[in-house]
Amino acid sequence: MRILVIEDNRDILVNVLDYLQLKGYIVDCAQDGLSGLHLAVTEQYDLIVLDIMLPGVDGYQVCKRLREDAGRDTPIIMLTARDALDDRLRGLNAGADDYLIKPFALSELVARIEAILRRSQGSRTRLLQVGDLSLDVDTLQANRGGRALKLNPIGLKLLEILMRRSPAVVRRDTLEEALWGENLPESDSLRSHIHQLRQVLDKPFAKPLLHTIHSVGYRLSERSDAV
Repeated sequence: MRILVIEDNRDILVNVLDYLQLKGYIVDCAQDGLSGLHLAVTEQYDLIVLDIMLPGVDGYQVCKRLREDAGRDTPIIMLTARDALDDRLRGLNAGADDYLIKPFALSELVARIEAILRRSQGSRTRLLQVGDLSLDVDTLQANRGGRALKLNPIGLKLLEILMRRSPAVVRRDTLEEALWGENLPESDSLRSHIHQLRQVLDKPFAKPLLHTIHSVGYRLSERSDAV
C-alpha cells in the first residue's frame, strides 16, 4: 500500500514516516499544500494523510481540489490541532474520510488507516473510465464507444497506467520503469508501443484520447489542452 503524507511539521512528518514504513507501507511526503496536491494528482496513492494548517494552500483546499477538480476518490485522513466541531465538519464536507486531532498516537493513526483501507478496497470500483473509454481491471477488457479493443499485454498495462493517472501527464521514464523495471530495452520500444496503442485506441474514432506531450511524456484525456 502506498500512502502520501502532507505535513509541514518536520518532527511529526518524520515520526509518521518512520512508523508507517515500519508497518510496511510505502510512503511519499510533502511539506506544503501545492507540492502535496501535485503529488496527489500525478501519482497513485491508496490513502492520503493530510494536515490542515499548511503553507500556501491549506488542507481544506487541497482536499476540495482533489475531489472537485481532479475527481480523485483517494481516501483522506485529516490531521489538525483544531478540535472545534465546525472545523471537523468543514474537513468532512471538503471530502475527508476521517479526522484525527493532534496530538495523536501513531498506533491510532495506523488503526484508522487500516480501517479506511478495508472499506475502500471493498467498495472501490474496478472499472476505469475516461470519456467513452473503459477498462475493467479484473477482466482486462477494454471498450471504447461500445466496441471491444484488442490490445497485447504491454498495451493493456500502458492503458491502465494512463487511465489511472488521467488527465495528468505520465513521464516517459515513469512508463518505462513500470513496463520494464531496470531491464530497459535498447531500442525506443516505448514509442513503438504507444504507436500501437494509438492505432487501436484512437485511429478508428473521431476524437483522439491519447496525447503526446513532447519531450515529457503522454496523457490520456478527452481534452487535448487538459492539465
